[in-house]
Amino acid sequence: MKKCHLPYFLTVLFLFTITALSQAQVDRTEKKLVNWVDENNASALQLLKDIININSGTMNFEGVRAVADVLMPRFDALGMQTEWLDGRSFNRAGHLVAKIEGGKGPKIMLIGHLDTVFEPDSPNQEWRQVDENTIKGPGIADMKGGDVIILQALSALHAQGILKDMNIWVVMTGDEELSGKPLSESKKALIEAAKWADVALGFENGDGNPATVNVARRSSSEWKLTVTGNAAHSSQVFKPEVGAGAIYEASRILYQFYDELASEEFLTFNPGAIVGGTTVTYDDREKSGTAFGKNNVVSKDVTVTGDIRCLTPEQLAKAQATMKRIVSKHLPQTKAIIEFADGYPPFAPTDGNYQLMNAFSKVSQDLGFGEVGAVNPADAGAADISFTSAYISMGIDGMGMSGADDHTINETGDIRALPKQSKRAAVLMYRLMKGIKLEKR
Repeated sequence: MKKCHLPYFLTVLFLFTITALSQAQVDRTEKKLVNWVDENNASALQLLKDIININSGTMNFEGVRAVADVLMPRFDALGMQTEWLDGRSFNRAGHLVAKIEGGKGPKIMLIGHLDTVFEPDSPNQEWRQVDENTIKGPGIADMKGGDVIILQALSALHAQGILKDMNIWVVMTGDEELSGKPLSESKKALIEAAKWADVALGFENGDGNPATVNVARRSSSEWKLTVTGNAAHSSQVFKPEVGAGAIYEASRILYQFYDELASEEFLTFNPGAIVGGTTVTYDDREKSGTAFGKNNVVSKDVTVTGDIRCLTPEQLAKAQATMKRIVSKHLPQTKAIIEFADGYPPFAPTDGNYQLMNAFSKVSQDLGFGEVGAVNPADAGAADISFTSAYISMGIDGMGMSGADDHTINETGDIRALPKQSKRAAVLMYRLMKGIKLEKR
């Protein structure tokens, strides 16, 4: 359930205060934050190299925990309360949480993740210097660079005696790349923090461009279509007692999905696997199956699995209703059902998200880094910040390490982004603290 905040006029006042504060030029404290980041950038780079060289593929539970073990003492040193949340209940390593509460300003949650897509059998295992500014390495952009940026920004605030007066909740998940099940357990820490928070800042790579952030991310969830028909000799296909067969019915359904929904902006629905024939098996866990059939036998079974992505909860509900309606209109002597699984909800664009982006953009301009705009949601995948959207007043994502070729063995990061993003994050949080506190009703 979406939490209640102060009346609308106070929310507007809060947003106005943020905007007004960001009109100011860089003040003395902000200069100190910037200088601290520069003075400590070498140690930040070393930390980044150290954790990149620890394999933390999602299913390497010991490796994910090892990255957390490197970072947790550093949060402790900032006066934060740290905790490791064991992930056995959702079959993953777990999550790192660090908190400091009781200060001034809005409640801010910072989102990172410890895992990567590169398991121990991947050829991509270590930090490699490409040129003066470019590093190849597993998770440098997605998102160990972002984790170090979080730590650097908070460390800069701590060094100036500011952090102790703030309200910060850091959640670094251990299963962003391959979520544990059930999601109610896997994402409990994120949702708990979101219910507490007013503002969410995500430190994923975004689209790799430091001139953009995400004010919206599309959802990501799964669907499964199961179709049955009458097995019979192919010479009898289409006769009233035999009907069309499962493969024709599956083809009809998929084509009508495309025909009715493919033109809707920000909505995609992809059938990723299909098996069909006289005898079909499909393993939901392994995402694989087998099919046996003959050209002279009408198909009896088809299984299709896919994903669906959209921008708002309303768009998701409408798309699912349309897909159910299409499935319900069967060809002769066939039956079909479609099932939808829970997944990442949409991080819908809101006025609050745009206000926060504008405040971040002003910080960037004041620091000499240029204007920041919004990533096209069509170019943005789902991320952990999606689970906050029903609870926070404002949020942005994509504040992490600039890079390219995420999820491939060629993943790179631009190390110039490490101090740049750390400075922008530290100053943004400082300016947020200087605004009025957004109370909850």
